[in-house]
Amino acid sequence: MKKFFQFEELGTNYKTEFIAGLTTFLAMAYVLFVIPATLALVGVEELPEGVTRIDQGAVFTATAIAAAIGSLFMGLIAKYPIVLAPGMGLNAFFAYTVMLGYEIPWETALSGALVSGLIFIVLTLTGLREKIINAIPANLKMAVGAGIGLYIAFIGFQNAGIIVGDEATLVGIGDLTSPPVLLAIFGIIVSVILLTLNIKGGIFYGMVMTAIIGIMVGLIDAPNGIGEIVGEVPSLAPTFGQAFVHFGDIFTIEMLVVILTFLFVDFFDTAGTLVAVATQAGLMKDNKLPRAGKALFADSAATVAGSILGTSTTTSYIESTAGVGAGGRTGFTAVVAAGFFILSLFFSPLLSVITSEVTAPALIIVGVLMSSSLKNIEWDHFEVAVPAFFTIITMPLTYSIATGIAIGFIFYPITMILKGRSKEINGIMYILFLIFLLYFIFLS
Repeated sequence: MKKFFQFEELGTNYKTEFIAGLTTFLAMAYVLFVIPATLALVGVEELPEGVTRIDQGAVFTATAIAAAIGSLFMGLIAKYPIVLAPGMGLNAFFAYTVMLGYEIPWETALSGALVSGLIFIVLTLTGLREKIINAIPANLKMAVGAGIGLYIAFIGFQNAGIIVGDEATLVGIGDLTSPPVLLAIFGIIVSVILLTLNIKGGIFYGMVMTAIIGIMVGLIDAPNGIGEIVGEVPSLAPTFGQAFVHFGDIFTIEMLVVILTFLFVDFFDTAGTLVAVATQAGLMKDNKLPRAGKALFADSAATVAGSILGTSTTTSYIESTAGVGAGGRTGFTAVVAAGFFILSLFFSPLLSVITSEVTAPALIIVGVLMSSSLKNIEWDHFEVAVPAFFTIITMPLTYSIATGIAIGFIFYPITMILKGRSKEINGIMYILFLIFLLYFIFLS
């Protein structure tokens, strides 16, 4: 085992790697409750006609298993200390844009995630993935990440009741004296304090403390004994294989855009996370990522597995840097985290105490972290600032990640050509321009 993971070459050991795996798991354990709550549209009372609510328990199981499978792939195949789980931005896109906005059933959305994963595998194996990523300008990549951050935070503020609908101004401030809203505000404050103090797993601990306070003041029903904390693993039957059953429903313009969005966002998340974690761990060689193909394959294979199980697109998590900070240097870190995800399957009863007020702070904090990419955009170049800004601002305003990407990708070649910088535009961007233009034409 030591030889397989190259412990001696990388200056690590079992104890260090175990602590690193546990640290990463705690840093991202919140996904086990936020992902199911989001996909099950907890807090959304009315659903569009033809759209049903996905089984929250099944999604919990699918999320834990998908995270375990993805992390095992990454640990054993690519041998990186990177942990995977269903992505926070893509689960919001899945629930609020695809299901609520496009009124597409969750079964068909799973088929879209499956197709995006299969395409990701093909692009990785053929080497086309790098060409597509290189074709998309860095400024737009940064804008997509920041826009998703604002979008997720906006959803968090809504779920918390801090931001509500207003007939005069579309949105306004909610009733800040309402006990559920106060509970969410408490969660935000606690999470901010923990993360400011650099406490690993601050988001998860913030959720735990918020849930405990909610129970103490009577806003959340307390678990009645150990049986409501540890229980049987929820069945996958409601979601397993639905991606295959509804495969024939994906051949529409809307689903094409959904699949492209799944694909693009996973591209950016994976590439950025791999480079960030490998750089922090000192694993980059000559500014290149060793075994990059294997890492990308692990990520795409995890998406395929997750969609078949019944959860949204699985991707690499930047929280893996927490484990690297604790000394993790090898794939054994990811293997340890995978073990904890499997163990967490027996704690599904805790879903009942993870209400929208408890998950809202996590969404808001993740939004803050994702918005950090704003600093890397070339705002002093107007031809770049316009498509970047439109990408960022339209995601929360239209309640759609896909729309934000589409608008930004349409404006980019226009402003660049007008500025006389057409030679800097990759041919692939023109293809994407036409695809998204058709998207708006057919959508109208």
